[in-house]
Amino acid sequence: MADAQALNRSSVPAAPAPSPGEAGAVTDARRRHDPGARGFASDNYAGAHPEILAALALANGGHQPSYGADEYTEHLQSVIRSHFGRRAEAFPVFNGTGANVVALQAVTDRWGAVICADSAHIHVDECGAPERVGGLKLLTVPTEDGKLTPELIDREAYGWDDEHRAMPQVVSLAQNTELGTLYTVEEIRALCDHAHERGMLVHLDGARIANAAAALDVPMRAFTNAAGVDILSLGGTKNGMLFGEAVVVLNPDAVRHMKHLRKLSMQLASKMRFIAVQLEALLAGDLWLRNARHSNEMARRLAEGIRSLDGVEILYPVQANSVFARLPLDVSERFQKRYRFYFWDEAAGEVRWMCSFDTTEADVDEFLAALREEMAR
Repeated sequence: MADAQALNRSSVPAAPAPSPGEAGAVTDARRRHDPGARGFASDNYAGAHPEILAALALANGGHQPSYGADEYTEHLQSVIRSHFGRRAEAFPVFNGTGANVVALQAVTDRWGAVICADSAHIHVDECGAPERVGGLKLLTVPTEDGKLTPELIDREAYGWDDEHRAMPQVVSLAQNTELGTLYTVEEIRALCDHAHERGMLVHLDGARIANAAAALDVPMRAFTNAAGVDILSLGGTKNGMLFGEAVVVLNPDAVRHMKHLRKLSMQLASKMRFIAVQLEALLAGDLWLRNARHSNEMARRLAEGIRSLDGVEILYPVQANSVFARLPLDVSERFQKRYRFYFWDEAAGEVRWMCSFDTTEADVDEFLAALREEMAR
């Protein structure tokens, strides 16, 4: 057996050793971007945090069982329970849309519907995936600030015995919301109580959950399992991970067939250890909180600078790591040639600026200086 193993190893040709300086030259030649470039379009634009990259390298040696049977995915469960309680279970997935679709499928029937804000990511930014892939109906209600209230929920929470109407079974919240606003712990608890009293479950889209916890200065459990949330889409990519999110089941009595739904939805990673180890690196210590606090602080710095500019209006309270503003359309169009960012409502001149874990004070100050120049033209 030992001879056979030696033969197998010797049959693999060794890579030629690089000449002095060659490795660095190859790396430089492959780089297609300026690593010093900064934008305010999305926290998805940022790279991976160095501690995340180090964790990936740590998990890379040797062989580990696939499809979640590895040591890293197993250990992740204890990390998740330290944040979300002893009944919590994490199901790593590839991305946020996948997390939302799998989570919502797990708490709805074929005839089920989900009540959400009309600005919710599941409604406006997921290409219809919850409805087309998840096979469920979204019932949207208008909000002023992206936040649902019990009264707004009741606009669609009716008709459970009407076979002509999709049955409201779930309320989906986002924390923080798509407009950058935050629910208080008490607001989420009230929404969960209201939904449960009507026989509905509660899903929380936590793509930026760390930013919300940092801004509220409370543990993530305070506005999830402790407040009555049944299932959570846990974000990681926007807070320093290379890729990957997780569905976290908080109320296992209400959730069915998660393993099968994850596979059916094409979200089962064969080399799952590389998602799990990133989540572990983010959540086992305080990296998640450090990153979120920093990006929130940079958004506050940006907002303070904007308030000193005539002709620029901040649209919503700056509570996490985003700033929504209105400014003259021609200024935005010129400014986009200098910095990447997105229009939120181009006709109304509304834009969104995002800060990330690697945004620096100098980045913000240079952005503000450039904006002042464009406003003065």
